[in-house]
Amino acid sequence: MPKLKTHSGSKKRFKLTATGKVKAQHAGKRHGMRKRPQQMKRDARGTKVLFKTDGDNVVRHFLRNS
Repeated sequence: MPKLKTHSGSKKRFKLTATGKVKAQHAGKRHGMRKRPQQMKRDARGTKVLFKTDGDNVVRHFLRNS
């Protein structure tokens, strides 16, 4: 049985914390900033910790080997 490869796009989008939780960027910050409220732009800065079930799915399907 060959080794399973880690999903390359997921390596760039998600990071694991020391306790195993999954960190990700906020959505909606790629383009079109002029039409978004300032509060929304502020809230979308930095990273967030995903909900447990979402994080488990990311690890199970994409970050299996990391």
